[in-house]
Amino acid sequence: MNRRTLARPVYLALVVAAVVTRAAGQEPGEDGAHDHHQHLEIAAAAMVPAATELPRDGWVATASSEETGVDVAARVLDGDRATIWHSRWRTASSLPQWLTIDMRSAQRVSGLVYTPRSGQKNGRIGRYEIHLSQDGTTWGGPVTTGTMADDEAVKTIGFAVSSARYVRLTALSEAGERGPWASAAEIGLLGDPGQPPPAQGDPSVVGAWGPTVGFPIVPAASAVLPGNKLLTWSAYAADNFGGANGYTQTAIMDLTTGRVSTRKVDNTGHDMFCPGTSMLADGRILVTGGSNATKASIYDPRTDAWSSAADMTVGRGYQGQTTLSTGEVFTVGGSWSGGRKGKAGELYSPKTNQWRSLPNVPAAPFLTADPAGVYRADNHAWLFAAGGGRVFHAGPSAKMHWIDTAGQGKVTDAGTRGDSQDAMNGNAVMYDIGKILTVGGAPAYEKADATKAAYTVDITGRTPAVRRTADMAAARAYLNSVVLPDGTVVVIGGQSYPVPFSDQTSVLQPELWNPATGRFTKLAAMATPRNYHSVANLLPDGTVFSGGGGLCGKCATNHPDGQILVPPYLLNPDGSRKARPAITSAPATATTGSAITIGTDRAVKAFSLVRTSAVTHSVDNDQRRVPLSSTAISPTSHRVVVPSDLGIAPPGNYLLFALDNAGTPSVAAQIRIIAG
Repeated sequence: MNRRTLARPVYLALVVAAVVTRAAGQEPGEDGAHDHHQHLEIAAAAMVPAATELPRDGWVATASSEETGVDVAARVLDGDRATIWHSRWRTASSLPQWLTIDMRSAQRVSGLVYTPRSGQKNGRIGRYEIHLSQDGTTWGGPVTTGTMADDEAVKTIGFAVSSARYVRLTALSEAGERGPWASAAEIGLLGDPGQPPPAQGDPSVVGAWGPTVGFPIVPAASAVLPGNKLLTWSAYAADNFGGANGYTQTAIMDLTTGRVSTRKVDNTGHDMFCPGTSMLADGRILVTGGSNATKASIYDPRTDAWSSAADMTVGRGYQGQTTLSTGEVFTVGGSWSGGRKGKAGELYSPKTNQWRSLPNVPAAPFLTADPAGVYRADNHAWLFAAGGGRVFHAGPSAKMHWIDTAGQGKVTDAGTRGDSQDAMNGNAVMYDIGKILTVGGAPAYEKADATKAAYTVDITGRTPAVRRTADMAAARAYLNSVVLPDGTVVVIGGQSYPVPFSDQTSVLQPELWNPATGRFTKLAAMATPRNYHSVANLLPDGTVFSGGGGLCGKCATNHPDGQILVPPYLLNPDGSRKARPAITSAPATATTGSAITIGTDRAVKAFSLVRTSAVTHSVDNDQRRVPLSSTAISPTSHRVVVPSDLGIAPPGNYLLFALDNAGTPSVAAQIRIIAG
């Protein structure tokens, strides 16, 4: 039976056997343990309904060009992957090329399924746009744009549910740049998945989402780069993980042009799935462990090159990691990979490219009471750099600690996080100097009710001061949180009952926490669930990228895409963009304790730094906001003081924002803080 001839729900269970079969033929990881459990998790998420593929009876396909009598547009609806549509190739043609599906009546659609031709590569679509129309004549702006990988895998491209009769896929490039062609074997369309419609409201209160942007990979990890770019990566495959394969699929999005470039990184022998991530003091990115549990790799954005760092002394995956005030990197835990055992901390020196063990910083004090034991209990530690090379451990265990990294290390009890239970796969972010917001999480890694609870932890005094703030509207685990330049925190995605590789119980409405009131405000709902293996980053223009989720092979819950949230502070009530201040001059570097001069195009009231950071698995430990003390020299010239304590502003790259009297931020200037 041809799978495209019937309307049906897309179920994850349809591919579990194929995924597990592949795993049986793989080389295991360092100890084989994490491979076994990852596939049990996929099976446990079976029978999760997603969107329904619409029946194609009576549909008509037309194209900008076709090879008459051979590779005509109608072939994309015939249910046979061996036949294709191909744009004209016997005579001259050029890109863009488009393919339009007429469903003969208006339908609610939420995505397009693109099946590339098999065998031959020519015409596989690379960069694309999707447009909708009710009459086939009037087309709005693209509902999604993106880039597809140059392979034979079926691509599912999601977008916000909309009513349309006509759906047009426009090819802007050929995936392999082999020629000015476009092709497709089959095209399917997804119906309404039955999720609630996006929230409506005043954009200056709820914000707004941009169109879905497709990626050639599932972005399970991401980092903001200089030059207005976003680095993302998945695992050995664009849409799957497993084994210790020694290479990683990456993609870089140019945030100015929207174009995405891809690269298979194989020169470091490192499958960088489920790693620790840190932004180094010189702007490079350190990625440690994961599927290749002892490996470490460094990306240098100045040269756009990956290189190997020294192997860790202990194999790890799902470890906690952060850059210290000294410029060194601390990591601890991580029994998902490299063996299930006590994994004491260790310290990486970028200067010497060496790791130093910290035998007196065992993982035991940081464990949650997860029913799966240490395999889950030592995962994803929330770690915040403080002065003198110290680290504050804020969770996800209910117990908190101070960590001293000098000598052989030391762990000191810092009390409990108020009345909080363990909050695995919750999130924590430093929104002000020494002040941390923790949100959500669950008492177990999976299959346990998440919490709505949120807490603030003030570590500026002798004893951490914990206060329960207002609850979120929705319980969440597998969420991400991002601090904004004004000190508010946006909380995105997650599930109220966390199950890996499932989109059930997804929370589509982000919430915005205000430190002045301690309360959350619901924001506009996003089009796509963002759960396990999703990411979120503050971008230099003050918007927020949210993407990924899934990474489970041919399952129905892979999300190789992202959306950009425009927060309320950038919008007028009619949805138009507010006028915003601009930074006209700022130094590229600044030393701690120094005073710098910043120019603006108008009067502003405040400045803040937000450290650029890398995120994976809801962990973004390097992220922090530092409000700055400033004095106006003139309405457009300002003397700004950089904190003298590297525990407040650890060395590295930061986004520097100016905020006007309404709290509207500028586009950031990028600045590197170095030790004075």
